[in-house]
Amino acid sequence: MNNALLIADSGSTKTDWIYVAPDGTETELHTDGINPARDTRVYIYNVVRQLLTETLSNSPLKGENNDSLPLREGWGGSIFFYGAGCIAPFSQTVQSVISELLPGCSVQVESDLLGAARALCGHDPGIACILGTGSNSCLYDGKDIVMHTPPLGYILGDEGSGSMLGKTLLNGLFKGLLPQELKQAFCDKYDMTLPDIIQHVYRQPAANTFLASLVPFIVEHRAHPAIHDMLISAFRLFFERNITVYQHREMPVNCVGGIAQQFTEEIREAAAAEDMQIGRILRRPIESIVQYHLCER
Repeated sequence: MNNALLIADSGSTKTDWIYVAPDGTETELHTDGINPARDTRVYIYNVVRQLLTETLSNSPLKGENNDSLPLREGWGGSIFFYGAGCIAPFSQTVQSVISELLPGCSVQVESDLLGAARALCGHDPGIACILGTGSNSCLYDGKDIVMHTPPLGYILGDEGSGSMLGKTLLNGLFKGLLPQELKQAFCDKYDMTLPDIIQHVYRQPAANTFLASLVPFIVEHRAHPAIHDMLISAFRLFFERNITVYQHREMPVNCVGGIAQQFTEEIREAAAAEDMQIGRILRRPIESIVQYHLCER
């Protein structure tokens, strides 16, 4: 029986894959991102096909006779795909594409939030959060999500995210709530006028990504008292509006994502101010997701 695993952690721009051979050997691979809430079936098919025909064919997983690729028809392994936008009914598109290209495999498609929870908490109950370009959170019972606060996106929500930090920064700079020296430093760094910013946010696509692209300025000036206060307020707002609803202050709050990794100290300070504690913080979840599934075999 082939008990190999293929695990995917997919965002909108990149998908990380880890293939675990029956002997335990792991190989990490990368393709374009997949988000079935946004992408067509043809696009998703081509990305998975890219994994099979391009990435794997040039990888050390290929045998000497070019016929021993682990992901081939009749492979029969288990595939767990975690991704942005992978909720019903969109997740069915990813499921059908993988099943078509790899018949005979066991395929499960789940949300990136469940992947984060399994990575952060393993088989134990806990609170899991994503803090990246956007934000998300859930209460997890050791296997599944049992309660979820909708993030509502960067316009209505996404507290504590990169896009919200960028939005708060711009608001403070151009409304005069942040010191003039910070505004001058911002203008020197980015060479953008207020009309340029309005153009990016209101007239160009992916405004959330643009806003999150300003986070490096915040990192650079994080020691400034005004920026420090801004960060603490932003993360406290995240806890107030997303975590208190779970009514489990005794549970550590676990976080994954670039914002969580960059601002660990500020997140811990904000949590303490809300009488909460922080547990694990990971930049990316895929290695820990692999361990979760290996423990289940």
